[in-house]
Amino acid sequence: MVSLSPVALDAFLSDKDTSPIIMVNLLRFQPDGGRARYFDYLDLAKPILARFGAKILLGGDALALLTLGEKDGWDAVLLVEYPERSAFKAMIGDPEYQRAFKVGESALADIMLQPVKLFDNLQEAGSSDVDRLRNAEMLS
Repeated sequence: MVSLSPVALDAFLSDKDTSPIIMVNLLRFQPDGGRARYFDYLDLAKPILARFGAKILLGGDALALLTLGEKDGWDAVLLVEYPERSAFKAMIGDPEYQRAFKVGESALADIMLQPVKLFDNLQEAGSSDVDRLRNAEMLS
């Protein structure tokens, strides 16, 4: 069952920050065909995501947890990039998405949604590291 925190969702959606957001989706499927229904949901959701400028960056099966704490791991992980919070807000209010979401919701026993704002300097540092490696290869 998908249970969003109204307070957290309202705070997230009312923030005027226009930075891109990566939504981390940790998924636990219903045992009775939840995985298959979730892929049906993705088929419905992909064109809707595109309409709002969002895209799936990564999806995959979760492996065993390597840390202590949560004892039950997740079945799958999905990362979705939104151009900004307002795109997410518009999408979840869209009637076509709401119909598709019912399929996704029926597929899930549990979900954890964690919005992520990228570090400002991480991409710059990463690209300069790559550039240094390329230059070092050219010199050798």
